[in-house]
Amino acid sequence: GLWHELRLELVAGQHLDMLTTAKRERDSDCALLVATYKSGKYTVERPLHLGATLSNASRDVLESLSAFGLPLGRAFQLRDDVLGVFGDSTVTGKPVGGDLREGKSTFLLAEATASVDTDDKLLFDRVGSEDLTDDEISQLQSLLRSSGALERTEARIANEHAEALAALTNSSIAESAKDGLRELAQRCVERST
Repeated sequence: GLWHELRLELVAGQHLDMLTTAKRERDSDCALLVATYKSGKYTVERPLHLGATLSNASRDVLESLSAFGLPLGRAFQLRDDVLGVFGDSTVTGKPVGGDLREGKSTFLLAEATASVDTDDKLLFDRVGSEDLTDDEISQLQSLLRSSGALERTEARIANEHAEALAALTNSSIAESAKDGLRELAQRCVERST
């Protein structure tokens, strides 16, 4: 059933995440696939399905929740990736640059890697090194900005958010529930933790 699908999708997403990190892949499409399975499905879509199923929701409502939840989950993960590099550690509770030291294969990193010059690629090759210095983290942050990767990631977050909201427009979901889903969407993309 639904719970079994949720577990399988989570395992698939976690496997992809670990595999792409271990292989140091820097591919935007692959990073979005990981975001779809780890956050799109597990964090947003399937929990919405579980709640809707408990209230005997129609197939149409479940499909609308998927059309809403998948892009919102990707936006949630992309925001998480941005916070993992640029967030305030006193707010996030995670060390700044932790994702860079772990070498997480994120959309943000893939976008930057595709557009930096040869000299900067040497610094990007250090991503995934536990001994990455604070100075190197700072340099990487600057490159993520100057390469346009941060701007493209923010644009992708905005597009995913817009797609999620558009999915609600003509759905048969109750208006009061749509209001709650819109608020959820806003919190997912504007969060600082």
